[in-house]
Amino acid sequence: MNSLITEKFILLPEVLQILENAPEVIIPKDRQEILDLAVDGKDFFEVKYEVPGKGTVLEATVTKCKNGLVINYVEPYMRRRDPDTLVVGDDKETDKPRFKERFGMEFEPVRRETFEWLKEQPLLLVPFMAGGYDYGYPALLVAPKNAAFFAGALADLQFFIPSEKIPENFRPRLYMFLAPVFRHIYFGGKQVVVHYRTENHYEIFSYNLYPGPSAKKGVYGFLLYVGEKEKWVTAHASAVKVITPYENELVIMHEGASGGGKSEMLEEIHREPDGRILVAENIKTGEKFYLDLKETCKLQPIADDMFMCHPQLKRGKKIVAKDAENGWFVRVDHITKYGDAPDLERITIHPPEPLIFLNLYAVPGGVALIWDHIEDSPGVRCPNPRVILPKRVLPNVINHPVEVDVRSFGVRTPPCLKESPTYGIVGLIQILPPALAWLWRLVAPRGHDNPSIVATKGMTSEGVGSFWPFASGKMVRLANILLEQIIDTPGTRYILVPNQYVGAYRVGFMPEWLAREYLSRRGGVKFKPDQLVPARCALLGFSLKEMKINGINIPKELLQPQLQPEVGEEAYDKGAEMLKDFFKRELRKFLTDELNPVGREIIQCCLDDGKLEDYLRIIPMNF
Repeated sequence: MNSLITEKFILLPEVLQILENAPEVIIPKDRQEILDLAVDGKDFFEVKYEVPGKGTVLEATVTKCKNGLVINYVEPYMRRRDPDTLVVGDDKETDKPRFKERFGMEFEPVRRETFEWLKEQPLLLVPFMAGGYDYGYPALLVAPKNAAFFAGALADLQFFIPSEKIPENFRPRLYMFLAPVFRHIYFGGKQVVVHYRTENHYEIFSYNLYPGPSAKKGVYGFLLYVGEKEKWVTAHASAVKVITPYENELVIMHEGASGGGKSEMLEEIHREPDGRILVAENIKTGEKFYLDLKETCKLQPIADDMFMCHPQLKRGKKIVAKDAENGWFVRVDHITKYGDAPDLERITIHPPEPLIFLNLYAVPGGVALIWDHIEDSPGVRCPNPRVILPKRVLPNVINHPVEVDVRSFGVRTPPCLKESPTYGIVGLIQILPPALAWLWRLVAPRGHDNPSIVATKGMTSEGVGSFWPFASGKMVRLANILLEQIIDTPGTRYILVPNQYVGAYRVGFMPEWLAREYLSRRGGVKFKPDQLVPARCALLGFSLKEMKINGINIPKELLQPQLQPEVGEEAYDKGAEMLKDFFKRELRKFLTDELNPVGREIIQCCLDDGKLEDYLRIIPMNF
């Protein structure tokens, strides 16, 4: 057994038994060692396992390119996160499915069998800090050596500790065990990640090799569990500091379900080849609206997906938070050709160190290109190509805590037309009172054509701040924490932005990019009452009467979609009813005895078809 284990670690007896019996245990000295192990000295490596009853099963391939490693999964299903991955293996309080309920057996025998399987494997032991070096928690990955690419993904996303820097008495609060064969043995090939909570530590059993549900969201679940017990939250959000050409600064925190535009909030605004900005294109008439903006705001990225609102950071009347990750899992499905995102293309083609890519075409010794997505089937691109960007390779990144001026929420919206009404009635920017901002976080719609998860039908919810799919505890407790946070930070203002469509107009992620430019140039979300108009649908708060960027007016029908002739008031109202029905269906589950009384009043207001002024009465909004 590696001498570092006895010298540095304080481990569970069960984990020590695994390490004592394993034929090999490697504690990486640095990141490069992990990347070297991922290809085992070759330029193309197959990750495969012996599965009882099935023989050798090839799970993934690793291709060594000039700019990094490209991971490709054999099954298209494994190329994105299954939203039903998480199950709870213990008997503590939870609103999530329990292992026994879902699989008809106790988890403990499977847990022991997992440990026995790991004892037979050459292993990688990767220590890290979950949530950060300053405010995080000791954690440990135990993984098969031939899945070193997974360890590399975790090391880039989390706060990896090289072997020479492991502190004395390193006692993990979080253990992650990787055992891919069990998805075939017990789970019908499905992605399953079991969360197992004890009084003193947390265990995650990852039974698949896609890092999203475990190396990323599994660690997130652990942070949510700690926060639920201590009454703070790690928000599902990106964050960016925006600096205008006049040196004004604004910090925007952007939340939303998967596909809601968190990573995109950190990107430069996309331009046409001639430099113009295509704001919107009418899918019926082909009409296009362009914006000619010579100089855009400077961006300083802060967080991409997990924004830790730790109680030790709290001060004043605004949310204060810092990034809970050390690297970002960036989806590049919207980058389909050279020139779509020059800054991201530049840093991924010529990175200062090799990167890890997923779901891209790759040739050994070639260059991985973020617009060259692998196909799930002939002519059908994988909707979830990714690159992991360690923050240290990104320019102008902020690593310290920041005060949040604007808290934005993104929702994927379909087109809304007279002949086919939908909930795609959200204007380019909606201004939300605090009470409605809380409701949107509780329902957190996954929205239209979501690329990040396995397909779901209809309008579905990620719920509770959009992080509920990753949490293992109780919904209402997390809802209370979110509400108390909103009430305690009246200096932070709220907006709602759509992506993909506004009524009959295809807009992509342009609404959040324009909101970023507009709000930073005008100094935030402080509007006079006569600058706003109540939205026709009360759940959308206020619409802007007008929006002007650098002297150019944005068409009013993009701010108030019912003004579009292709939509009209009747189709808008039908879409509003769809939204109302969705909210009512999702909110009733929170009406338990544990719910904060103010929260109960807000939810009842929605169930009673309350008006905008009713929400403003419950939690006032300072104009």
